[in-house]
Amino acid sequence: MTDTLLADPEGRLRPLGKTEKLMVRAMNAAWAAPMFQVTVEVDMSAASSRRSPGVTLTDVILSDCAATLARHPGINAHWGEAGVVEFDSVNLGLAVASERGLTVPVIHGAETLSLSGIAERRGALVEKVRAGRIAIAEVMGGTFTVSNLGMFGVARFTAIINPPQVAILAVGGTTMRQVWNDGAPEWRPIAEFSLTSDHRAVDGARAASFLADLKTRLEGGDAK
Repeated sequence: MTDTLLADPEGRLRPLGKTEKLMVRAMNAAWAAPMFQVTVEVDMSAASSRRSPGVTLTDVILSDCAATLARHPGINAHWGEAGVVEFDSVNLGLAVASERGLTVPVIHGAETLSLSGIAERRGALVEKVRAGRIAIAEVMGGTFTVSNLGMFGVARFTAIINPPQVAILAVGGTTMRQVWNDGAPEWRPIAEFSLTSDHRAVDGARAASFLADLKTRLEGGDAK
């Protein structure tokens, strides 16, 4: 019995594809960074009400994220040995899974697009990824990345930074939870948003400030 348990099982080698090899190199670089995570709970009632034919909840999140990043250039940034490079233009990456592995197409200049414009660009890029027709230029130049696994029923997760970016946002699924509501408890649709940051470029206060403003915007308020 012991010999059977210790014997190496037979298996099949699955060679890594080009996309997977690139991801491995990126993840090796990412783990060299001192990363930390900050999480907030967001009432998704207002965000969900902004959906329409052709506009998904992911599009709403991307649009509000782009607007918030425009006010937080320290999060919309790259890390380099010479220092932190902050960007005014928001080139927003979206992690997309396909049969070829994980790809992060980029919506360039996302802060200049309307919600419908974000939705149109996101839809076109996702279609290209899944059809294997994405161009190199469409996955380059990202300044921040969003990874949304909510549609898979994932409550929360830790996303790994996509170097040289200094932060990445992980979006969990929306579930009904009872909230206090100033002493009048009620059920509300709540999702967890977790920001993973490179501590060499972003401190806890800056990460928390960005998430607080994003939460305010998603909940229908005016972010500072």
